[in-house]
Amino acid sequence: MDAEARQHEILQKLRQQERVGVDELTQDFGVSSQTVRADLRDLHDRGLLKRTHGGAVRVETVSNREYGARRQLHRGQKAAMGALAATLIPDDSSVTLNIGTSTEQVARALAGHRGLTVLSNNINIINLLIGTPSKELVLVGGAVRQSDGAIVGEDAVEFISRYKVDFAVIGASAMDADGAILDFDAREVSVARAILRNARSRILVCDGSKFDIAAPVRICDLAELDYVVTDRAPPAEFLRRAEAAETEILIAEYTDD
Repeated sequence: MDAEARQHEILQKLRQQERVGVDELTQDFGVSSQTVRADLRDLHDRGLLKRTHGGAVRVETVSNREYGARRQLHRGQKAAMGALAATLIPDDSSVTLNIGTSTEQVARALAGHRGLTVLSNNINIINLLIGTPSKELVLVGGAVRQSDGAIVGEDAVEFISRYKVDFAVIGASAMDADGAILDFDAREVSVARAILRNARSRILVCDGSKFDIAAPVRICDLAELDYVVTDRAPPAEFLRRAEAAETEILIAEYTDD
């Protein structure tokens, strides 16, 4: 069995179970543990699984979940993160929020703020804030993606570049311990980068499960953020890099009642 066939079989196994082990795969394929580790390393580098000590686990990517289902995933943690992120944003300020279920929770927590100017490429966020004390709601122009209400692409980037706001709030699909903030869709990333470029203070809202996900497109690095709001302590390397970059890590308290 060649490498391509082995790797296909590994992915098939991970569709049926959450985890595979090196010893198990070595026996199944009749190859050395070094060969199996090389297969897992290759699949990890391609973002198709997540390597662990002694094996690998299935990667749950943004692309294989419906948006509505993602809203329910870690919902309590996202609400807690949203509430914490909202404390960084005062009344009578301006803020841009991008597409994402975590940024939607920030918008919910901002509903009681007064005098906000809110810019977003997320129709859901604008709808959430209609009728609140916000001063102005601005929906980014461009084609709407019907699957999630996102407005992405070059038209959205150009629109955002007309503004300079006090706060940027973005989400992400993945985080690496080395400080890279990542996503799957290059069009979404272009918009997120434009949001960060055109803000005075930059906030990432991202739950800790994103450290278990591999994504290929870089949004930014820790040094380009002022705050990271998450729900649990990040890996030690991530914390070291955040300290070096003077990026503040804020951990939202969440109790599962």
